[in-house]
Amino acid sequence: MLNRVVIVGGGTAGWMTASYLKAAFGDRIDITLVESGKVGTIGVGEATFSDIRHFFEFLGLKEEDWMPACNATYKLAVRFENWREPGHYFYHPFEQMRSVNGHPLADWWLQDGPTDRFDKDCFVMASVIDAGLSPRRLDGTLLDQPFDEGVGEMQGLTMSEHQGKTQFPYAYHFEAALLAKYLTAYAVERGVTHVVDDVTDVALDERGWISGVRTAGHGELTGDLFVDCTGFRGLLLNKALGEPFVSYQDTLPNDSAVALQVPMDMEERGIRPCTTATAQDAGWIWTIPLMGRVGTGYVYARDYLSPEEAERTLRAFVGPAAADVEANHIRMRIGRSRESWVRNCVAVGLSSGFVEPLESTGIFFIHHAIEQLAKNFPGADWDPTHRDRYNDAVAHVMDGVREFLVLHYAAAKRSDTRYWRDAKTRPVPEGLAARIERWRTQLPDSETVFPYYHGLPPYSYMCVLLGMGGIEVKPSPALALADPAAARREFDAIREKTRHLTATLPRAYDYFSRLR
Repeated sequence: MLNRVVIVGGGTAGWMTASYLKAAFGDRIDITLVESGKVGTIGVGEATFSDIRHFFEFLGLKEEDWMPACNATYKLAVRFENWREPGHYFYHPFEQMRSVNGHPLADWWLQDGPTDRFDKDCFVMASVIDAGLSPRRLDGTLLDQPFDEGVGEMQGLTMSEHQGKTQFPYAYHFEAALLAKYLTAYAVERGVTHVVDDVTDVALDERGWISGVRTAGHGELTGDLFVDCTGFRGLLLNKALGEPFVSYQDTLPNDSAVALQVPMDMEERGIRPCTTATAQDAGWIWTIPLMGRVGTGYVYARDYLSPEEAERTLRAFVGPAAADVEANHIRMRIGRSRESWVRNCVAVGLSSGFVEPLESTGIFFIHHAIEQLAKNFPGADWDPTHRDRYNDAVAHVMDGVREFLVLHYAAAKRSDTRYWRDAKTRPVPEGLAARIERWRTQLPDSETVFPYYHGLPPYSYMCVLLGMGGIEVKPSPALALADPAAARREFDAIREKTRHLTATLPRAYDYFSRLR
């Protein structure tokens, strides 16, 4: 039986992997995690998908257990500012699109929407976020929407098995370094061996498989399965095993970021419970509200902007609060390893692959990979079926997210700089161009989006197309013959529900203060 796992690299990827595998297999698996005391957490991935709740549920953790320790807040949507034109914004929320008589409500909105704001007409979340409110009341109960808290759900399903069955109304923001610290204590308490040391070499046997990793102070650490969580370095998978990297740079040119962690009085500022992506001349700036500070950063392409100018732009965007805050400059490797499981090495996190953090997919990639590893954990015969299934699932997720992110730029109406003009002529992944042509006359559905699981349901594509404004879309011709009365009732119901929620939900800051 294979039961010795060595995880190389800590941070969010390493400790999420160690915690999940321990929760899955308990004492039947022996886990050693070795990490350098000199390598910090990159900390770009502080926002998540709503599916991350399944990770914490699997570990048996409640929000009150881990959120205060990680300065965590809720994320109800991504807010896109200035992608269409200056002053314009729209939301991509965690809320399923309603359907009326077989057509998504967005289709009815195109035909005869109540206002020019699809997000406020089709979803309740847009107005809840604008008001800076919590999706939970002060007693902890969830807003009165048809969302499932897990009661009656099939427990232990992977994210792909959940998709289409449930849509939780929020994800999380948290400090990545604090989550890694929290999960370190969780994992070590459950038997994970923690080694703080520098890995100096990777030893291969006569087959070219990893036999151990040599460390500066602890000698050689041997195991059966090695998990590469060494970030963009890809120390095991790419360097030791020589697995090639497949770049996405031709379609997603943003290769750099500069980040700031800005202390702020969040009680006075208020918490807008969403991630904000504000378009800039050569990329976009993220804004993530946490308890006690705001995480912010400029994601850009060096072909269009220097690191120095990016930092100046970011500091000006934040204002005086950023004056004495140290900037963290990051070079991003955009793409994926050709295969993320090679021989007895599995890559999780940045060593496996990464796209720019526009839709907060970094933590999602980690969570998905860990689920797939637990689902396809190898036996003593190393049957390649499990490896192949893992590689297919990971590649599909990353290729699908790539396509979704490229759509943001192709669909953005903005064209005031060379960067945004080039976005209209840049190559798109194979298949996306044909899909876009279909969506011009029929909104995306499950049969016309990327065909493999990648975490983004069809309504997410609808939000991008309707919000960005650069690709003209039309309602289904069938609606011209249909009775709109039911759709109007649905729009009225959303408007009434929005009025009720915005009048009764507490401020997000007040809820988190109570949670702490």
